Amino acid sequence: MRADDGSIEANAGGEERLTGGKFYGSVLGKQAVSGAIFTELSHSQPRKLPAHSHELPFFCLFFGGDYRGKNGHRDVQFRPFSFSFRPAGVPHQDEIGPRGARMFGIEVKRGWQRRMRDCSGDLGIAYDFEGGELVWLALKLYAETGTRLDTRDLQVESLVSELLGAVACKPEQCTMAPFWVRRIKEKLNVEFRDRITMDDLAREGGVHPVHLSRVFRRFAGMGIGEYVHRLRIRDTLSPTSVAI
Repeated sequence: MRADDGSIEANAGGEERLTGGKFYGSVLGKQAVSGAIFTELSHSQPRKLPAHSHELPFFCLFFGGDYRGKNGHRDVQFRPFSFSFRPAGVPHQDEIGPRGARMFGIEVKRGWQRRMRDCSGDLGIAYDFEGGELVWLALKLYAETGTRLDTRDLQVESLVSELLGAVACKPEQCTMAPFWVRRIKEKLNVEFRDRITMDDLAREGGVHPVHLSRVFRRFAGMGIGEYVHRLRIRDTLSPTSVAI
């Protein structure tokens, strides 16, 4: 059996391996932005999917329907707005129930995987969430990627960075804003009209991009992309005063 777009590999364990951007089900929308692949999927009929694994680690936001996943000894019945993370290469088998299913997949390419290794992040553990901040981050990504974007987008990049930091890194321990948070804000206040990347900001702050995104939200009260978005709105309404 093959994915609906016909592209599947087989691995040594016998189960099928889906390459990046490939899923079972009908693709409602897909695009690659900032080192990640975003795919909206639907299943209209009940079906038991073949045992398979994925080439890339991925997040899945389940919107609704009937969806059950079996991963090793874990058997999960997903509820609406459940959110999960699955490592690359881990075999699992899913089943779609009578009501079908709709979901949003976020796959992270090798560039992000290298970044996580650089900060000792562990993308080898599966997680399941119901509600909470990660679901809101995923919903923001769903909204952002609903329209066609450039291949690099600061809002998307900062949100993906936060998601990865939440599942792969230890909780941030700092209780006071590091000095570099002010430097990052000053840079954004001046250069918000330009195309900025997380790597640019990380070099300015002298920290890892994932650490940067998590600490910035903690002390600024919003993500980096949202901060820049507000600056641009204020610039449109009042060009003489844009700092937040």
